[in-house]
This record gives sequence, structure tokens and C-alpha cells, in this order.
Amino acid sequence: MSCDMVQTVDVLVVGAGIVGASCAYALTRAGVRVTVVDRGGVASGTTGAGEGNILVSDKEPGPELELALRSNDLWRNLDEECGGFEWDPKGGLVVAETPEVLDALTTFAETQRRHVPAADADAGAPPGAAGVVASLVPAADLREFEPHLAEGLAGGIHYPQDAQVQPMLAAARLLRASGARLVRTAVERFLVSGDHVTGVRTGQGDLYADAVVNAAGTWAGSFPQAPLPIRPRKGFILVTQPFAVPPVRHKVYTAAYVTNVASDAEGLETSGVIESTQAGTVLIGASRQRVGYDTAIDYTVLAKLAKQAVGLFPVLRTAQVMRAYAGLRPYSPDHLPVIGPDHRLGGLFHACGHEGAGIGLAPATAEMVTAQVTGGRPPVDPAPFAPGRFA
Repeated sequence: MSCDMVQTVDVLVVGAGIVGASCAYALTRAGVRVTVVDRGGVASGTTGAGEGNILVSDKEPGPELELALRSNDLWRNLDEECGGFEWDPKGGLVVAETPEVLDALTTFAETQRRHVPAADADAGAPPGAAGVVASLVPAADLREFEPHLAEGLAGGIHYPQDAQVQPMLAAARLLRASGARLVRTAVERFLVSGDHVTGVRTGQGDLYADAVVNAAGTWAGSFPQAPLPIRPRKGFILVTQPFAVPPVRHKVYTAAYVTNVASDAEGLETSGVIESTQAGTVLIGASRQRVGYDTAIDYTVLAKLAKQAVGLFPVLRTAQVMRAYAGLRPYSPDHLPVIGPDHRLGGLFHACGHEGAGIGLAPATAEMVTAQVTGGRPPVDPAPFAPGRFA
């Protein structure tokens, strides 16, 4: 056992992805001493296989939308405080292939606009005061938003609040800015005394803390002392070679993406999702399937994603694919993240189960966890995210 491993800090954060890094940043800014533990290092799991989406457009009215709206504001603040992670408030454009789908998207956007976050409703705010901004884009105007978009689409909905970051850079910047110590080793289990967590056992020895934050992504549910129904959900991304002038201005996706996000299906589901990055590449997704921890490349899925992308943006027909990769999203059965104190063990807090929304929801998740650890009051109601709902 390494002698420098035996120490006590205020909080141990398990996981150095975007959620763990955000928790470390928020906690240290609150005056808490933090050590982060991850077997693979910064952004080595789901974060490193993500697109960096910060979305409100795909969230149904309810708790997750409130968390997303809060997080959207916090990301803008983080860009001013830390920066250097390719913050891009590009906005989103959801397109409809038929008039019937456009009607459904319009109704969905209207329910989002009318939703008032609980904190604002309590303060007497009128409908839409601090909610989603969305506007109808008729078919004739689509090319003003996306000049290379395919013809024949029925229209779309524009969401100016949608944004993007480079997720690996964001996690690295936040963790560095936090000043927290990073220990690269596997966490084997929680250390428990009575009904209270006192630290973690790692491959290099024991680490002790007054509290532990479980931000272990797809592995967050696997600790035997406090299991959670978190499962991996696989997704692929194609990356093109850089364009001199990126051909896609917004995050553009079809209505099927919203349906797939909310789906419980285990089998393969795909929807066209296309966006450019500040480096000039184009990211192409999205797929979802529950196949355990298998991350093998499936070329039939890649071909389907490429076909959908070309259908939306014919300019991509001659684009060269630079690489493709698979990632695992931490899937929660009710599609809500698991955030808050464990209902079985004192001193244990969870911050996991965000599926594909972890990057977008990370700052608000960290704010909530920090308030709970330090005895404060989170701006967003934590009750819907409580781990005890699965008891």
C-alpha cells in the first residue's frame, strides 16, 4: 500500500468525467477539499466519447428541463470563469420531414415554452418567463439557417439556447481549475462503518473522506453496498475530415432523435444528428442500443448513420470519414439522472445516470450535489432526482 494514499479529505469524487470534474470544481469553490479518483484518468469514459451537447431542445417539460435550463446558464458562466473548452452557443435546429411531424414538433415546443421552472413559478413568474426559447422555421426559411440542408423538408423549430463544448477539454479545464488532486486507480468498493461511508478502497490502498460522490458514469450502479439501476447504452459517432468552411451551422437533428432519447427499447434505434465543430470536422450520430459493455464497431450501424446524414446534408456525400467510435451512456430506467444523498448509507452522494445529457447537465448537477454536501439549498428541486426513488 502506498503510504501517501492513506489520507483524509472532505470529499472523494469517484469519476473524472465531466460530471465528476464539475463536482470537483463546484465543491472546491465552496471551500471543500476534494480528491478525484478514476481508473482511466480525465474523460476516459462516456465524456471522451461524447459530442459535447448542451441541449434544452430535446427535454420534455419537467424536472430534467429545469435542470437543463439551470445548467445552460451555468455553462455560460463557466466559459467566462475557465474558458478554453470551445464553448459554442450555436443553437439547435430540429427538422421535420412531413407536415404531420412539424405539427408534433410545434406542439412539443409550445409545451416547452409554457413550462416555468418551479423556482420561478414560486416567485410568481408568468408562463415562459425563464423557460425555453423556440421558434417555428417554415420550409421556405430553412436555407437561411442551414444553406446546405436538403430540399423537401416541411420546416423546423429553432432553439437558440442549445450549445456545444469540446467535452474532453471541458472536463480537463474544470478539473485543473478546481485544484483537486487526481488519483489514477480503480475504486474497488466503498469503505463502510456502520451505516456510513468513510472512503473507498482502491488498487493502491484506502482513501478516507467525510463524504463520497459517486460520479462513475456507466459503472455507478455496480458498487455492491449501494447498487443503482444504471446500465450502459451504446452509441456511435462518425467524424469527418475537417472542412475549410464547416457546412453545418447549428446542431441539426430530426424529430426521431427526441423519440429515441425517451425510448426504453433495447434494440437499435437511429436518428439523423449532424453538427460541425470549431475544428472544422462534422460529427454524425446518433444511435442507441443496450448491448452491455460492448463497444465493438458495427459497420452496418455506421452505414445507416452516414446515409441519414447525407439525406439531411447532401454536401456530405463526398466527405471522408476520419474516424468512428462507440461510447456508453449511463442509462437510467426513468430517464432522469440520479442525484443526491444515498438512502441507505450516510456520507454517500450520487451524481450519475444522465445517459446522453451528462455534459449538458453537469454544472447544475454539481451545484445540486455541492448544496447537499454543504447543507445549502439547490436552486432546482432535488426531489425528482433522489436515489431513493428506486428503493
